[in-house]
Amino acid sequence: MSLSDLGKIDEVIHGRIRLGIMVYLADAETADFTELKSALEATQGNLSVHLKKLEEAHYVAIDKSFRDNKPLTRVTITKAGRKAFAAYLEALGGLIGGRG
Repeated sequence: MSLSDLGKIDEVIHGRIRLGIMVYLADAETADFTELKSALEATQGNLSVHLKKLEEAHYVAIDKSFRDNKPLTRVTITKAGRKAFAAYLEALGGLIGGRG
């Protein structure tokens, strides 16, 4: 285990809800707000706060529109988000990789 990798853990991603968002989007690439809310068992307000933090870091892009006169919020992982998530996983692997 290398504690030097601890400093490489991205605090923006590391929170439970934000990590869940990134894991979900790494696979799905795009998801709507309701889909994420359900998958992560998050409240609307809590999810909104975490999405905003990821958006401010340019890890996700948020598109708001209407479908059948109802608001639709779509979230997409960005190229920077994919890169940051890969670096996060690598740093996490470095922390636990030496354990046996």
